[in-house]
Amino acid sequence: MTRTIYYTATTLDGYLADANDSLDWLFVQDIDTEGPMNYDEFFADIGALTMGRTTFDWVHRHLAESGESWPYGDQPTYVFTHTELPPVHGADIRAVGGDVAPVHAELVRAASGQDIWVVGGGDLAAQFAEAGLLDELMIQIAPVTLGAGRPLFPRPFDLELTELVQNRAFACARYAVVGPRR
Repeated sequence: MTRTIYYTATTLDGYLADANDSLDWLFVQDIDTEGPMNYDEFFADIGALTMGRTTFDWVHRHLAESGESWPYGDQPTYVFTHTELPPVHGADIRAVGGDVAPVHAELVRAASGQDIWVVGGGDLAAQFAEAGLLDELMIQIAPVTLGAGRPLFPRPFDLELTELVQNRAFACARYAVVGPRR
């Protein structure tokens, strides 16, 4: 059964990126790439991805600066945007917009029985949750605070902690989405 998962890292005070959309805080943290809730094991079960335009732009900029290739292989990636996307060599990128529900149906088909990853941002993940289409959050919490920036999940929701482990500097938590706070 296909699950829709928001897998991300956050600061202790709940930000994905700083006020300038930088992730510099993340890349200096100590994590075991083969430890609990690691990326490779998570990504092995992913059949399709979705992200917002800000996340796409950050990844695209990072690729241009680093010379690295598209990090998501040939997995179909649906980017919510109102404008045309620049091409990315070797990537299956699909521009989408509007309500997340019909896009989710496309994501499920594209995932072919594997899971869907909501890469980011927090607002997009919350839209999937509001539509009843987000199953869980897998959050790696870094020992740093930013004071401001892009929030992890900017909607009032009840969650159920289902797993908690440590991966070096990170507290890694898995939450089931219970529903919106009333």
